[in-house]
Amino acid sequence: MTDSQVTIVVVPRERFSFTRESLESIYENTRYPFQLVYVDNHAPANIRRYLEAQAKEKGFQLIRSDRYLPPNAARNLGLRQVNSKYVVFLDNDVVVSPGWLKPLIDCAEETKATVVGPVVCQYEPLHEIIHCAGGEYMSSEELARFLSQDEEGKPFKPSIQEKIYLQDRRIAEVSDRLKRQPTGFIEFHCISIRTEFFERVGLLDEGLCCTKEYIDLALTVAKFGGSIYLEPASVVTFRTHFPAPPLKFYDLPYFMLRWSDAWERSSLRHFCQKWNLAEDEYFQNRYKELGWRRRIEFVRPQIVRLQFLGENITIWIRRILVRLERAFNFCLSTFYAWRWQRSDRQPASLSKQ
Repeated sequence: MTDSQVTIVVVPRERFSFTRESLESIYENTRYPFQLVYVDNHAPANIRRYLEAQAKEKGFQLIRSDRYLPPNAARNLGLRQVNSKYVVFLDNDVVVSPGWLKPLIDCAEETKATVVGPVVCQYEPLHEIIHCAGGEYMSSEELARFLSQDEEGKPFKPSIQEKIYLQDRRIAEVSDRLKRQPTGFIEFHCISIRTEFFERVGLLDEGLCCTKEYIDLALTVAKFGGSIYLEPASVVTFRTHFPAPPLKFYDLPYFMLRWSDAWERSSLRHFCQKWNLAEDEYFQNRYKELGWRRRIEFVRPQIVRLQFLGENITIWIRRILVRLERAFNFCLSTFYAWRWQRSDRQPASLSKQ
């Protein structure tokens, strides 16, 4: 490893099939000195062999987990190896653009920001169509009231109203609106954080095993008086946004667990209880939509192949497949929960309030 004030921690987001493209982009497009810690998250054999060869060739640290971990648990596994000033969490389906890293660190140094994120793009061609350019989850007035509570000391239960900025817009069309600026949150596709922040608040919350971890981080940063910045001079693209390429067979076990009803339901409930949020329409709709990613990325492609049978038969088959998939997903998540308990190493939340 090179001496650097930055450590990149790469973890799988939902699949393994973009491992090579993502890793190659890091080494091709990063001139700023960095160390790399890669958490393979129980990758399949072909991906494991590739990573082992690359770790030996390029000299990065490869951490093998003995089972599938939720993203925050995998990030914490890598974070424990970090001793640099900054840690950059990067999902394994992200392709970085030339010169992406230095602007993030420059922004943190010049603004003293706790968290800095790039413009995250989606689709092809790479680095052109915005997925996220920062966002907000509640108004500044509501956030201030939430953090301080009201004058009578009564608990205030705010509503989450998530808004992602400039989604689906082309960078070329909104370049005049893309400037370095404070923002409410940065998604975990690519995010730079001061390592000293974790010395104050503890590790990432592993109770959020599926969703809302980026808003949890944003609330924690706000609670401890930190700041979050968007740095548009840095651009990356994550490759699995819909319509994503088909899942590989070896992607399925982790994908199905990562987006399982059990993990998502648990994450939403933990998030609400942790921050004393109102379980309003926003959360009720999320509960109703459990498993929507699996239906889009796994069930729908099977239905498309059967369209020649006619609309009525296809609708009937879809209903059966959805029920079968949900039953299978319940068995899968139950089995992994049992394995965790049996191994007596189930991840626990280490975040501090």
